[in-house]
Amino acid sequence: MKWVTRERPKTDRIACPWLIEKFIDPEAEFLYVPADEVLATATREGAKSFDCTGADYGHREGKCTFEMLIEEHGLDDPALAYLAQIVHGADVRDDRDITPESRGLLAVAEGFHALELDDHEALRLQRPVYDALYRWCQKKVQVQ
Repeated sequence: MKWVTRERPKTDRIACPWLIEKFIDPEAEFLYVPADEVLATATREGAKSFDCTGADYGHREGKCTFEMLIEEHGLDDPALAYLAQIVHGADVRDDRDITPESRGLLAVAEGFHALELDDHEALRLQRPVYDALYRWCQKKVQVQ
């Protein structure tokens, strides 16, 4: 399935494709378009929209898009739940300190964003960051 979101991805728009590919839709294809074209592109392409106003998946009830995807797809994984808190803190300005790791993820996301990479290249390069964070979360929740 196609998934569409705003161009120039940062935290949530990189984390969500990682989550979608790993846990929801392994065959996902991602389209990054200008914000004002997301919903029309989703309709035209028969795609799911995410992380923009009016999207199928977005910020709701104080949660970021990553958290909403986990909730709406019934992903029950303690490591993923902890990763969701990290992503939330990095993505939601008022909650930066929700986890000690959130500001670090924000710094990494901001650094990649500053490189001004092609959107798909930014996603490709950051996938291993989320693979590593998820593995770290798995170890962390096993210890607790």
